[in-house]
Amino acid sequence: MGSVNKRVFPPLLLFLLFDLLLNTVGAEAGKVPAIYVFGDSTADVGNNNYLPGNSPRANFPHNGIDFPFSRPTGRFSNGYNGVDFLAMHMGFRRSPPPFLSLTKKTKHQIMKGLKGVNFASGGSGIALDSMGRTITMTEQIQNFAMIKSNITARIGTKTADHLLSQSIFLISTGGNDIFAYYSQINSPNNTGEELFVTTLVSKYGNHVKPFTSLWQELYALGARKFGVVDVPLIGCCPYPRSLNTTGGCIDTMNELALGFNNAVRTLMQNLSMTLKGMKYSIGSSYAVVLSIMKNPEALGYKEIRTACCGAGKFNAGTGCTPNATYCSDRHHYLFWDMLHPTHRTSKLAGLAIYYGSQKFAAPINFKQLVEWRKFQYKVNENIWKDPFSNAPILDFLERPSPPGFVV
Repeated sequence: MGSVNKRVFPPLLLFLLFDLLLNTVGAEAGKVPAIYVFGDSTADVGNNNYLPGNSPRANFPHNGIDFPFSRPTGRFSNGYNGVDFLAMHMGFRRSPPPFLSLTKKTKHQIMKGLKGVNFASGGSGIALDSMGRTITMTEQIQNFAMIKSNITARIGTKTADHLLSQSIFLISTGGNDIFAYYSQINSPNNTGEELFVTTLVSKYGNHVKPFTSLWQELYALGARKFGVVDVPLIGCCPYPRSLNTTGGCIDTMNELALGFNNAVRTLMQNLSMTLKGMKYSIGSSYAVVLSIMKNPEALGYKEIRTACCGAGKFNAGTGCTPNATYCSDRHHYLFWDMLHPTHRTSKLAGLAIYYGSQKFAAPINFKQLVEWRKFQYKVNENIWKDPFSNAPILDFLERPSPPGFVV
């Protein structure tokens, strides 16, 4: 990328540039009609707050300490999560509200579902039986079907279909399935891992394509533009590290994540060739985390192994509870708690996935997915060039691994 690669940018300058980019984009009007979010704790903004029993929750301190007014919202973060930042880049204030917070009394457009709804539930998965502790993917899609019915009743079928076809359907899931599988196996082997990935991706595909079952699936319900966030380098989270006697990453978990991510890419490519009008982008949180781990200092990170909030080895012995200790220099930490990234890491991931190269989002990035309606008939690849593509932060993420680097 020319001379930019050779320059050294102090971490503070990088962070200020980061804020400038975000604030410039976040101040714009919505670039799509709505965002509908599905997934697990990486995308949950408070649905689990409304569930009974011992559902995974984050609606207590010290979560949300860097959210406006230091308010714990149910996000598994010290501030915003990745979905919030992607929504900001699309011109919204943050993620749409959690489905279970909606009421029939309000007349606000957001509460009607016209601007989007977040259905994600911490602890859920693609194939997991949550026993009522979370909102499964199937239930999340059923909830969306209810929202679609409400929208159609308010604005009519033709208008509703057009609105949904131009909206973004954001999906972030799969990590909990991998955790569950890994915890059950005694002796990992390639055959078992391949069978697990094949089965999981098959079930994942059924949530996207038209599927003959008791309920309609997303495409049949009008979804056309899919933004998928893949599974990160979960074997390097503080909790898996705490289980490893060496304190290193658990390679098997990372291999499962990578195998799943590759299979999802193939699945989405095949679906896009068979489902009329479907477009997609797969944002790689795996690539973002790996890039940070390769060059942490260049991006202002000082701690990439231990969680900011928690207790015990790597601060992964407990979750981020009111009794846990937490760090004061949170912007220097990769992880907030035993499994989830900090506000700053989510901010960086949102930037890379929305504006970045195919290393971070493919076959197009999220910005291109958002703008697809405008440019679908143009073939000149230069239309995808973005003024932020050479920004120093993305440049640092693009750098190759240092000599001898091992995850």
